[in-house]
Amino acid sequence: MNTAATPTLTLQALNAADRRSFVSLLDGVYEHSPWIAERAHEQAPFKSLVHLKQALADVVRHASAAEQLGLIRAHPELAGKAMVSKSLTAESTQEQGRAGLTDCTPEEFARLQQLNADYKAKFGFPFILAVRGPRGLGLSRAEIIATFARRLSHHPDFERAECLRHIHRIAEIRLNDKFGHEPRLGNQVWDWAEQLAQYSDPPYAERGELTVTYLTEAHQACAQRLLHWMKADCGFDSVDIDAVGNVVGVYHGASPAAPRLITGSHFDTVRNGGKYDGRLGILVPMACVRELHRQGKRLPFGLEVVGFSEEEGQRYKATFLSSSALTGTFDPSWLDQADAQGITMRQAMEQAGLCVDDIPKLQRQPSNYLGFVEVHIEQGPVLNEIDLPLGVVTSINGSVRYLGEVVGMASHAGTTPMGRRRDAAAAVAELMVFAEGRAAQVPDVVATVGLLEVPSGSINVVPGRCRFSLDIRATTDDARDACEADIVAELRAICERRRLHHTLERTMRAAAAPSHPQWQQRWERAVERLGLPVFRMPSGAGHDAMKMHDILPQAMLFVRGLNSGISHNPLESSTNDDIELSVQAFQHLLNQLESET
Repeated sequence: MNTAATPTLTLQALNAADRRSFVSLLDGVYEHSPWIAERAHEQAPFKSLVHLKQALADVVRHASAAEQLGLIRAHPELAGKAMVSKSLTAESTQEQGRAGLTDCTPEEFARLQQLNADYKAKFGFPFILAVRGPRGLGLSRAEIIATFARRLSHHPDFERAECLRHIHRIAEIRLNDKFGHEPRLGNQVWDWAEQLAQYSDPPYAERGELTVTYLTEAHQACAQRLLHWMKADCGFDSVDIDAVGNVVGVYHGASPAAPRLITGSHFDTVRNGGKYDGRLGILVPMACVRELHRQGKRLPFGLEVVGFSEEEGQRYKATFLSSSALTGTFDPSWLDQADAQGITMRQAMEQAGLCVDDIPKLQRQPSNYLGFVEVHIEQGPVLNEIDLPLGVVTSINGSVRYLGEVVGMASHAGTTPMGRRRDAAAAVAELMVFAEGRAAQVPDVVATVGLLEVPSGSINVVPGRCRFSLDIRATTDDARDACEADIVAELRAICERRRLHHTLERTMRAAAAPSHPQWQQRWERAVERLGLPVFRMPSGAGHDAMKMHDILPQAMLFVRGLNSGISHNPLESSTNDDIELSVQAFQHLLNQLESET
């Protein structure tokens, strides 16, 4: 269904306008703030609607703190006095009405009034929320109230920036309405992601949480859904579920024997995770294939889209087992690993109808492929903070992980003098502070102690044992290894000085995977074609592209996430407009390959 508004403005008319007319044409996009359009006019002419959106956002980003605060304060409270007195702008009236805020129950209205009062008392400015939401169809009143309550706990600086981000989203939707623009491809991918999220493992499903672990019923249902969409909706020439549970769709080139571009990502999730991590990288190329099929178009090369069955390592410790099968590095000993219920991987595969003996046949021959590309939600705050929808990945960080334990002496908290304590937890705390400072000395190096446990700890006992994890990542292996060596040496020094014993077990080591220069440049050109600036950034998280890097040139494109880019969390989200841009960028990449072959 076409939900696009009737256009009242064209880019041609806007580019031809003088400054005064330009401001008039964009009236109402940013609430009572004509200075934004006045400054953006300096960047005309605009190559695209997204170029215009970016120019307006840049003006706000580079404005003074006082101007930004004035912009926030120009907005009305949600379901506030202005709504009751019918003094909202036409745009705000329509948006609050579409969200149902004009039809609040007395209880909902009272709750919103209290939230408005609490928020204003804490922050000094009105709560701003793009009530039409990431899909543009509107948030429910329950969603609005829950978001309101959650954001009350933010730090004032963070919340101020969050308000500005929502103001940009409001402006984006208003511009879409003015130009009659509907992000049709973004809507399709967004809807697919929502439908795929209906499948979840128990007991998470009963709690409304998304969890899909390897070869559970929910996992297999996701695979079947992807298989159906690829066959029935997208027009892939062949779709199969392979011996490790990957969903593999092939859209042939002009010749079935032509080499292929391989792409994809994973559809399993962490426990209580989000809807876009991994899955976006399957659904975006699916949308591209669907468009090619609708046009009856064949490229000089084929497209192979892989829904990788496992990347997160949630059920078994064999992380990247599905992409390892494609690179020929699947370890047969993994088959004997057992999950929390004692079910081995081999048993799970057999119960799912997979043929373990066929796993070696899955290895791809590099000569049959052009390369591997992956689209992924960023899983971080960077793009969100700089108001950019897309980022080009320069390298996937190399990483090393440890599990450790420091052992001292448990003793009475009241009778043990400070100078005679052998406090294991204090030693780990000292290590945490050192790791934080050491990693911060070098760009793109991070170190995290994410697990802390004091076995049999008590409020009145000096901790005698402390277990911990250590995760170190960097864009190059040399930088990672140098940070690792310093932190491990510091642990030894701390324990020696505090008269403690420690153990440290390395559980994982993965090499950095720098993007192939030529493929990275293709993503950069695709982003430029959209009218966006190219922003290069490393990936701190691991991806299937890391494994495919072993056999093929690879490069990734990041898509901005909402809610400060949070991932592995139910708040993980992205807008239909940003997703649309990722589909268009992928199409531009395909066009470049077509012109080169």
